Amino acid sequence: MFNSLEEKELVIVIDAIEEVSATKGTVIIQEGDQGDCMYVLEEGELDCTKIFPGNTEPTFLKKYAPGEGFGELALLYNAPRAASITAVTDSIVWKLDRDTFNHIVKDAAQRKREKYDEFLKKVDILKNMDPYERSKLGEAFREENYKQGEYVIREGQSGDKFFFVSEGTAIATKVLQEG
Repeated sequence: MFNSLEEKELVIVIDAIEEVSATKGTVIIQEGDQGDCMYVLEEGELDCTKIFPGNTEPTFLKKYAPGEGFGELALLYNAPRAASITAVTDSIVWKLDRDTFNHIVKDAAQRKREKYDEFLKKVDILKNMDPYERSKLGEAFREENYKQGEYVIREGQSGDKFFFVSEGTAIATKVLQEG
């Protein structure tokens, strides 16, 4: 979610984020409440549960581990909290308010989507994709920057990434005969 932020935007988010300690059993988000912030778990373990229609007991959905974020859907869609998040252990979470999220994170994500969509429209092998498919592909993008002369991939390495050159130039070489 924060990958699309420029450095100056990231500094604003870091300045706006607030550390919150939660002891075991603390309900961080209550299903049905209005969402006014999102969270990122730094330390500890959290459970996500939801009470489905026809049930009186919550159903376990997910266990959150450090590094994972939650609560952004209520901010994105201005909707009530869809589930409850409870601390399983003493935990530390970072809390980001709605205004900062909307003005910085959401806008940056939108700019990133538009940038990648425009780029992907120009890629010949992807011209037949519909806008939804293109947007999903764009969401999976991670930009990597390389300096002149630096290798992006090396012949013989196993490939686990697919690259597009969005700026600059790259040269492809192949060893046809050793030496």
